[in-house]
Amino acid sequence: MTKKPILNALAAVAYISLVATLMFYGPHIEGKNLGVLIPITMLSLFVFSAATMGFIFFYWPVRLYFDGEKEKAAGLFLKTLVFFGVITAVILLTTFLV
Repeated sequence: MTKKPILNALAAVAYISLVATLMFYGPHIEGKNLGVLIPITMLSLFVFSAATMGFIFFYWPVRLYFDGEKEKAAGLFLKTLVFFGVITAVILLTTFLV
């Protein structure tokens, strides 16, 4: 998404937070019984989420790789993973220690 790994990690966290919020509050919205539409919607959301995360994590590393900057591509990808891991760890620690 960007060449700044911290922004990539924050974008992933923001997207995950949005989806989790919708999933948490979704059942509280009263409406009709949608039957088969619920599993279709969930599978569609899963596929969309995989594509979104793939774009956020892989877009610039793949471009850099094909431009011949293999070390830079690997570094960007690994830094993004590290930042995402640290943010995830902070969220987990905050959740279980507070």
